[in-house]
Amino acid sequence: MGNVETTRGGAENSNPLSNQNLPPKAHSSTLQSTMPVHSHPVTQDYKISRQVLGVGINGKVVECHNRKTGTKFALKVLRDVPKARREVELHYMASEHRHIVKIFDVYENTYNGVKCLLVVMECMEGGELFSRIQERAQSAFTEREGAEIMYDICCAVQYLHRMNIAHRDIKPENLLYSTKGSSGVLKLTDFGFAKRTDATAIRPLETPCYTPYYAAPEVLGPEKYDKSCDMWSIGVVMYILLCGFPPFYSAHGLPMSPGMKTRIRSGQYVFPSPEWDRVSEAAKDVIRGLLKTDPSERLTIDQVMAHKWITHYMKVPETPLFTPAVLN
Repeated sequence: MGNVETTRGGAENSNPLSNQNLPPKAHSSTLQSTMPVHSHPVTQDYKISRQVLGVGINGKVVECHNRKTGTKFALKVLRDVPKARREVELHYMASEHRHIVKIFDVYENTYNGVKCLLVVMECMEGGELFSRIQERAQSAFTEREGAEIMYDICCAVQYLHRMNIAHRDIKPENLLYSTKGSSGVLKLTDFGFAKRTDATAIRPLETPCYTPYYAAPEVLGPEKYDKSCDMWSIGVVMYILLCGFPPFYSAHGLPMSPGMKTRIRSGQYVFPSPEWDRVSEAAKDVIRGLLKTDPSERLTIDQVMAHKWITHYMKVPETPLFTPAVLN
């Protein structure tokens, strides 16, 4: 499917660094004390490459190497604004989980008079989730493998939701493997839209932050919403994982057409033949529970984790799916 446009309300935070070799100036640390932050220049500890690894919602990610050990890391560069601080703080809070990309260091530096946050993270060298499946075109991708992948994703989201954090941008591009090969661990990244949902939240979730294919119905409108929007996104990811195409899409190639928005808000989707003929009813049952248009009726993350298709993924049939061929 490739990358799709990401849309949000509010101002865009551009990347302040046009030249990665500009020497940074240190400035005093003001991030929450629970997160260790360095005020000395990041270039003292890391050699920064011009190799761009990716572009997130709020900034780009480049390759860097620890000067003492030579270990490769990913460095995310953000303009130091409140939204970026929230992203870093929430990501750091959750980054000890096995299925969430780990943050190792955070720096507050100034480049050409612009205050920046520089976040050193583990380098995810195994590629995006669906790219990994596309590479399987010549070998079978089974429903059991799909169930195990969904288990890993749901473990990460359960951890976030129990911390009262809504990710708000769960999509294949934000699900990366740590390494190539079978030993790679799937991890969730990019907390650019993440927000607290408990009493510490400044205001409720109401900003229209979404990536079109994965947006929940309530996110598309003016109404307030909660972390159940993540559950809808999980349902869309699972649907694509098991067949290779999304449940909702624009017939005209637009990121979001009026017809697509109508279908999302009314929950109009099907399980067409032949791609869905091989998929178990248990899997379809999970998707139906996740793609409920009423958030109060939608499965919670704990309910999904208790479902037999997720909890007992090793017992899911090893039925070969059409997914790799369709994605290609």
